[in-house]
This record gives sequence, structure tokens and C-alpha cells, in this order.
Amino acid sequence: MTVARASLSLLLACALVACGSDSGAPDIGGGGSGTSTPSQCSLANRKAWALDQLQEFYLFPGLLNTSVDPASFATVQDYINALVAPARAQGRDRFFTYITSIREEQELINSGSSAGFGIRLGYDTVNGRVFVLEAFENGPAFQQGFDRGTQILSVNGVDTATLLANGGPGNFSDALGTSAPGVNRTFRIRQPGGTESTVSVTKTEYRLDPISDRYGAQVIDNNGTQVGYINLRTFIVEDAGPQLRTAVNTFRQQGVTEVILDFRYNGGGLVSVADLLGDLLGRDKVGQVFSRTLFRDSLASNNSTDLFESQPEAIAATKIALIGTGATASASELVGNAFIPYLGNDTALVGSNTFGKPLGQIARDRELCDDRLRVVAFRTVNATGGGDYYNGLASVYRQTCAAEDDFLDPMGSPSEQSTATALAFLRGGSCNPINGKPEGVKQQAARFEALEATTPSAAQYRIPGLF
Repeated sequence: MTVARASLSLLLACALVACGSDSGAPDIGGGGSGTSTPSQCSLANRKAWALDQLQEFYLFPGLLNTSVDPASFATVQDYINALVAPARAQGRDRFFTYITSIREEQELINSGSSAGFGIRLGYDTVNGRVFVLEAFENGPAFQQGFDRGTQILSVNGVDTATLLANGGPGNFSDALGTSAPGVNRTFRIRQPGGTESTVSVTKTEYRLDPISDRYGAQVIDNNGTQVGYINLRTFIVEDAGPQLRTAVNTFRQQGVTEVILDFRYNGGGLVSVADLLGDLLGRDKVGQVFSRTLFRDSLASNNSTDLFESQPEAIAATKIALIGTGATASASELVGNAFIPYLGNDTALVGSNTFGKPLGQIARDRELCDDRLRVVAFRTVNATGGGDYYNGLASVYRQTCAAEDDFLDPMGSPSEQSTATALAFLRGGSCNPINGKPEGVKQQAARFEALEATTPSAAQYRIPGLF
């Protein structure tokens, strides 16, 4: 895009908490550096620093509860949660403002480095079950037979149902251990075909591949029309850009103009990647508005407008079906919202309602304490000023098509329900609309929800369900 965004900020989702995403915003300064002393990085000092940053940059300054006593909170994050509680009560900041490690986040952005089993998990809120929603091919669990549709029956000999009954999803999350290399767990698992086995998996460092080599980018024959399918797992890894270029170039070579963007578990990431994806699908929109970034009134000098730019690999997408769920947030939603003014009824949200995060964070760094504070500082709107989809994208899309997340079938398969519904929309078929009820990970009433870590790592903040 034509307006450079020098600093990285997260349009999380999630958290994000299941919705975490990174957006590039204008560079408005760092937060301190140097060599630390025990007093400088004391809990009290870190809390005071966080308060200062929020008072200066928070998008909703009138919704900060500065009357809370910082000494009453055991962690910096607990204090931050109390400060932004009024905004959360209004659905404006659902755990989007948080503190994390500079080192961990930069490793994630630069190389996709993460430690864990390499799987996304979802839990059944009714029947006490946990399933693998997706397995990263480079992760250790995939090598032990974990893949989409695998059910976890027990962890270290304790039944999944027991773990959920005695403490809910947080208890199950805790049973999986910390996100550190060397943590080992023994699982009893059941495959979709019914086969059961007991396997041991040790957490390791692995690379998060943003587009699966198995199903992430493909061309699907849709009754004679070639459709480009992209399953982008996350916007947070910089390598997503080159992979998107390769995928869309393949579409260009095959004359593809209709596209499925499968963002069903994509909690967001780098807005620079979202900008690039817009360019790659907007060959006919060069010079027109992709999105606008708007800060609070006192920081309005940082507002920016991003235009579609020419890319050699680009296509002119005439129809786009975006597959979403309650774990779809931030940069994922930004891309979908950006095309609504241009495609109208030729773009649709398929699946279920998205998280609802039309906001972005800036990074405030305090290097001496390895603290990176992600502050909700701006909102984004499309070319016609459309935004504020706090109730999810279903509230702003003209066309929506309800579909199940058919986790027992591979994503991108024409037989998988969400993919099949997207293909039907592109063929001009009718569909049942999505109920516009907000379906954020913490509010979602759906049967399955992305499992959240009780103490998220940098990667888990941005990649819903990751363990």
C-alpha cells in the first residue's frame, strides 16, 4: 500500500486470545530501552509504565478505569484488564490490549518460530470433547498421527471429559503444560475412522507455515469455472507474503477471477500482509482506497489512507467468498471489509459470524524489561467509511451463507461443508443467511470453540486454538 506503516501492530484475535492480529501502523515512537535494574522492572514499575502508555495512546481514553488500585493485582496483565474493563463491557476491547515478550513476538514474526505440539484445538461445549481442528505439518504432533478431526480422549491418563468437567477448558489447557520445548504429554486419541491409539508427544520449536503445502492453495473446478482457494492460517508470519504471491500468481496463470479466502481460524496478523493480499486480488483497483486507519482525536496526525498498489502477480477478483468463524478476526476481517464497497453482492461471508475486531494495536516497547505492550490505538474503515463491525462481519456483509465447520473433512475439499457452500455461492446458488449474533471466542454460542491457553504465549495470542 502507498502509505508506509513502519511499526507493527496487531489487529488481534483475538486474540488474540483467539483473535490476535498484527497491523502496521504509523511509527509513533518507542517506549524505552537500555539496561534494566531490579527496581526499573519491578511489578509496580511495569504497571506504572503500562498505565502511562494507555493514557497516551488508548483509542478509548474515556473508557479507562484509572481509579483501580494497581497494588491489588498480581500481574501486569491483570492490572491492564482492570484498566480497560469499561471498554470491554461495551464490546470495544475484548482482551485486545495485552503485554507480551518482545523477543517471543519478533521470533514469531520474523521466522514463524513457536514452541508446542503444533496443533489447533477446539472443544465441544456440550459433550465434553476436544478435537484437532488443524495440524501444522512441521509440528511434532503431526508426526505422531494428529490431524484435523483427531479426537483427544485423555491427557496423561486423565479423561478429557473429566478435565473439562473439573475446571472447564482452562483446566484442559493447563493439563497440556507450558509452551516450552521439552514438555511431554501422553495422549489417547481417536481418528475419524474410529481407530484409537496412545502416543507420546514432546513440545519442540517448529516453524508456523502460513499456507499449508497440503491444501493451503489450490485451484478447484467449480462446474467448469476455475476457483482459486487460499487457506491462510495467519497474517503474523512475514513469510505469508511470498507464499501469497506464489499462490495468486498460479491463479493468474490459470485465468482465475473467483476466489475463496478461507480464514476460518485466522486471528489476524501483520496488516502489511493484509495490504499485500488486497493488492494481489485488486489488479483493477490500483490507486483506489483499500482502507483507512483512524486514531483518537489527539493522535489524528497519524491517520493514514492505504491504496491498492500494482503487483505483478495480481488478479482482478470478480467474486470473493470469505469463510469465517468466531475465530476469524482483525486483519482477516479487514481484508473482507475492504472489498465490500467494490464487489457488493459478489462477495459473501460463508460459515458463521466472525469475531468482530475493527481495531488495531500499536506496539509500545520497553526493551530493558522485554515488555511489549499491545495497545488498542486505532480503528480501520473501508473506502466508503464502513467499519465498526463489533458484532462481526455478518453485520456489514450484504450476502452471507451459513455453513458448518465440517472438521471431519479436510479444509479446501469440495465435500467439506463450508468449502462446498462457498463454491455454491460462487456458482450463483442460494443459501441460508448467517445469524448476525456476535460470535467472538469468549462470547460464541456455537457448539465448538477454539481452546484458549490460560497464559498465552506470543503465538497463542494471535493464532486461535494453538498448542
